[in-house]
Amino acid sequence: MDNQLTGEIKDRLAAANKIVIAAHVRPDGDAIGSVLGLGLALRDAGKSVEMVLVDGVPSSFRYLEGSDLIKKEPAGGHDMFITVDCADLKRVGKVFEKFGQPDINIDHHITNEKFGKLNLIEAEEVATAAILTNHLPEWGLSITKPIAAALLTGILTDTLGFRTSNITPEALRQAATLMETGVDMPEIYMKSLVRKTFPAAKYWGAGLSSLESKKGIVWATLSATDRKSTGYSGNDDADLINMVSAIDGNKVGMVFVEQNDNHVKISWRALESGIDVSPIAKHFNGGGHAAAAGADIQGSLSEVKAEVLKKTRELLNL
Repeated sequence: MDNQLTGEIKDRLAAANKIVIAAHVRPDGDAIGSVLGLGLALRDAGKSVEMVLVDGVPSSFRYLEGSDLIKKEPAGGHDMFITVDCADLKRVGKVFEKFGQPDINIDHHITNEKFGKLNLIEAEEVATAAILTNHLPEWGLSITKPIAAALLTGILTDTLGFRTSNITPEALRQAATLMETGVDMPEIYMKSLVRKTFPAAKYWGAGLSSLESKKGIVWATLSATDRKSTGYSGNDDADLINMVSAIDGNKVGMVFVEQNDNHVKISWRALESGIDVSPIAKHFNGGGHAAAAGADIQGSLSEVKAEVLKKTRELLNL
């Protein structure tokens, strides 16, 4: 840990008055939890804070107190711009194109491009929310029950409920610290990882019916037609990748999600120790970790699938 860096972040936060916080498009639990956790802590400290996720908060996370404060675009001026859980600046969305370089970039992705003026990148942490759990008290910011719920959501979702290979005793201690505020972890676990809406369950069904497996790779495909026919409102895979990752006998799990703008979102998961999927995502201008990564590629679903499967086999010698 760089004490000089964290000290400088503390000073910058103390001096700021109007702060904008953003995370990546198609936000997951860690992006939402990190924006909300940091945003609420700064609001409690008397700062004017705009929390922004350009794709909004998915219905499965709207139970979090304060989530209604998160907007889809910034409203006015600011004297500090913070990004959380973003490996590269493009991932925050086009509404931030004129914002310039972020003042502070906080992230745990090993592929982070260090695009901020100050970059707090701790790739050994299981989630960006875990980084904030450690540092908020150092920065003079309190972790109340609503903040703890947001941060715990980030840790739980990015570790699939403490099931990923990067789990450490420290991650469990972080969760215990957050639970001591009175947060109900089983409730958060159920709401963020287990329960599904009826459209999401139907969307899963469409994806599972498309399952294919060949030469150590198992993958599912979700088309725009699947999304429309099931009534699923999100642009993500409804966490189908977690189900695909549970299928035995493979080395890599993948999900292809067709978007409405001639793009395809891809998620990779390493299903064996020693496999690093982050270089594959990086090749396609994405990012992530050794065990989990993603990218968004322009092109038709059929073209992107063929190209990505070929390159995945090539880079992993499968």
